[in-house]
Amino acid sequence: QVQLVESGGGLVQPGGSLRLSCAASGSIFSINNMGWYRQASGKQRELVAEITWGTTINYADSVKGRFTISRDNAKNTVYLQMNSLKPEDTAVYYCRFSTWSRDDYWGQGTQVTVSS
Repeated sequence: QVQLVESGGGLVQPGGSLRLSCAASGSIFSINNMGWYRQASGKQRELVAEITWGTTINYADSVKGRFTISRDNAKNTVYLQMNSLKPEDTAVYYCRFSTWSRDDYWGQGTQVTVSS
């Protein structure tokens, strides 16, 4: 059974930084895309950033220049470095892995709160 375990969320002041991690446990093969999504209270879940096996990267316009996604294929782990955080970045952040055989896996979510 595959599980995605996220860590690194928390409370941070505006302008601060956080680094999220998401690691897969269990037998998971041929991961293609790794991505981060977020869902703010009362809003729909949205894509934050994604990175393909070929390291093509896509960011939401709202986080370009502030967030950096990276992956470690040997560890089946994806990271999201978040700098210059704003109150509007407050949300539950979810990781998602998609395999070449079109299986989708989601993490349980980690809360990020940006507030003074």
